[in-house]
Order: sequence, then C-alpha cells, then structure tokens
Amino acid sequence: MWWFQQGLSVLPAALVVWSAASFVFSYITAIVLHHVDPLVPYISDTGTIPPERCLFGIMLNISTFLGVATMYVRYKQVYALNPEKAKILKLNKIGLTLGLTSCFGLCIIANFQKCILYYIHVVGACLTFGVGAVYMLVQTVLSYLMQPELHSKDIFWVRLSVFLWCCSSIVSMFISSVVLYSGLYGMNLVQKLHWDPQDKGYTAHIVSTVSEWSLAFSFLSFFLTYIRDFQKISLRAVASLHGRTLYNSPQSFGTDEQTLLVAGSI
Repeated sequence: MWWFQQGLSVLPAALVVWSAASFVFSYITAIVLHHVDPLVPYISDTGTIPPERCLFGIMLNISTFLGVATMYVRYKQVYALNPEKAKILKLNKIGLTLGLTSCFGLCIIANFQKCILYYIHVVGACLTFGVGAVYMLVQTVLSYLMQPELHSKDIFWVRLSVFLWCCSSIVSMFISSVVLYSGLYGMNLVQKLHWDPQDKGYTAHIVSTVSEWSLAFSFLSFFLTYIRDFQKISLRAVASLHGRTLYNSPQSFGTDEQTLLVAGSI
C-alpha cells in the first residue's frame, strides 16, 4: 500500500499539490503569453487576464473544496482523540470556524480578480492568509496540548516553525505593500503588470511579490504536516431511514415504529 492510500492522507496531499499546481500553471501560461514579467510577479497577476484567469479560478475553487474537507477531517480527528477535554474541544471548534473562513477567502480570491475588483480581492486575501495564520496558530497550540500522549514533540516544532515562516512573510508583504502603494512611486500601481528594474518602487515591488509567494507556500506547507496524522484515520457515512418510502403518505405513518429495523449504514 502506497503512503497516500493509508487512511485519508490523500486529502492534505491533494490540497497541497493541486493548490501549488494552480499557481504554477497559471504562472507558466501568463509567462508564455507575455501577460506578466517572468521575474516573480504577484500570484494574483498571473490570474488576471484570460485564459490563465479561467484556469486560476477553477483550480482554486477546487482547492477550496479540498481545504474544507481537510479541515473538517482534522476537526473530527481532534474531537475523537480528546472527547472529554473541554479546553481542546473549544479550541478545536474555533479552529474549524477559522479554517472554513479561510477557505471562503480563497474562494473570493479565485473569483474576484485583483485588477478588476481590487478591494474585494484584498478582503479575500486577508481572510485566506490572515485568518488562515490564526488557524495555523490554533492547530499549533492543539499540537502542543496533545503532546506527548497523542502528538510527538517533533510535529509541534515543525508546525511552530511553519507558522513563524508564515507570520514573517505576512509582515514582510504588509510593510513592502504599504510602502509600494503609499503614493510615493505613482498612482494606479495595482493595474501595473509589467515592471522594469529602472521603475520607481521596483525594489519594494520585488520584496512584496517574493513575500507573497513565500506566504502562499508556507501556508500550503502547514498542511503537509497533516499527512502522517491522516494516515491513521478514516471516515464513513451512516444513513438512517425514517420510513419505508420517501413520501408522507398515510401508509408510511404506520412504519415509523419500525425505524430501527430499516436503519442501515454505508
């Protein structure tokens, strides 16, 4: 059995690979069509002009679905391992809420392009990476609380390191973006897709774009730490039938007492 066939480890692996591919494929397409400069453009700039915009959008929408599934499984896993620890269960619920909010932000990024609806796109980015960073913090704290009985110390330190990487990328991107879009280097830089090394603000632009790529891959790298945990978990759906038909006919009311007899599971 291959490693990705064990448990549900395929979920975080698919999330990371697919999301990275969405960035790389849209970047390659934009470069080939000369829509952006080859040297570290904004990720969002590689998904602004058709056809890469279409590819970027549909692939990130699928990433949103994979993210929701991965975070839900993580929630169920932590809940099952700590059924009587109130502090961990509360943090676990907070983590799920933050994770789903982050996924919603990713959906906004996919469908509202930077050069078309900039402020909505920024809101999506803040939800994805800002709220996502808090989600990473919560999961890191959970890893700390679950060691050494349920988690090794190594996985806690790995998650803490990735979280700090993500935070440093956020700070770097925020500072460089504020400097770049402060008005010192001109107006309407949001719409600018081609930069020359001689342009004013080029250094701030490069720092900002490198920070964005670093942020994206630090965020994805966090989910790689789930793979080993997910190898030890599986989920199944249970179907409970509340009658012998799907209609509220007079005949079906008499079967309510036999609900348990017709219950089944898949």
